[in-house]
Amino acid sequence: MDSFPIRYVEPVYRPPSEADSLILPLTDGCSWNRCTFCEMYTAPQKKFRPRDEAEILASLRNCRDAYGDQVRRIFLADGDAMSLSTRRLVAALAAIRRELPSVRRVSSYCLPRNVAKKSVEELKELATLGLSLVYVGAESGDDEVLARVNKGETFASTLEALHKLREAGIKRSVMILNGLGGTTLSHRHALNSALLMNEAQPEFLATLVVSFPKGEARFREKFADFAPLDIFGLIGEMERFLSALELKRTVFRSDHASNWLVLKGTLGADKDRLLQQLRAALASPESAPLRPAWARGL
Repeated sequence: MDSFPIRYVEPVYRPPSEADSLILPLTDGCSWNRCTFCEMYTAPQKKFRPRDEAEILASLRNCRDAYGDQVRRIFLADGDAMSLSTRRLVAALAAIRRELPSVRRVSSYCLPRNVAKKSVEELKELATLGLSLVYVGAESGDDEVLARVNKGETFASTLEALHKLREAGIKRSVMILNGLGGTTLSHRHALNSALLMNEAQPEFLATLVVSFPKGEARFREKFADFAPLDIFGLIGEMERFLSALELKRTVFRSDHASNWLVLKGTLGADKDRLLQQLRAALASPESAPLRPAWARGL
């Protein structure tokens, strides 16, 4: 085969845990694309559009010919594959089974509003066909923070989606943005985000630090008084967040390049250890094992 088996529209994004997955675009861009903190799909070439079914099938056949039985995991891109109809998702998952039978896990980003459009029975059908994990960017559990960043979701809409996915047997990896509320809303952002996670009991939970590599102008359109937290303000917010968490068995990661202090564990088994790490950093900033600024990759 002379060309790459899949047509990509760059830049291409995927969760860190999907580093070894085949990235299969079902859509380009994000159907919402209004979150003021997100710069992933703002480039002109990332305008939202579903991919043609014939192209998706051709991509899978190309991958079959190129990689044979080497593909074990597939991540459905771009930011909004779950915006497709159940019929189209069923067709894509069935084609993956047919063309790449060695695949053992299929995952996708997932917006709560897209889950709202599908019944539990439809989601169960997707799970049966191989969709086993979705990444839900909750960002915050606080409705004021969510409104300020134009998320288009609420505590209630996110929780309903997470409950629905659990009922369907699809695992949920939820992301919360450390620092999203700035200094003014930090306390309620931490506590309400913890409350959302306590209600949802996700299988996986991750935190990233909010950042603006391309500037803050878009973000400040609805959050003009935003004052960012400094490093130890971010760590303090994490301490409040973890203190309020009451999770039974959730794999927790705060090791993205944006995080100053790397945290890994299972909640609740490792809650005390993680809190000790956070409190030690706050008590002795000069000896805290912080990631150097140059290594944050932003």
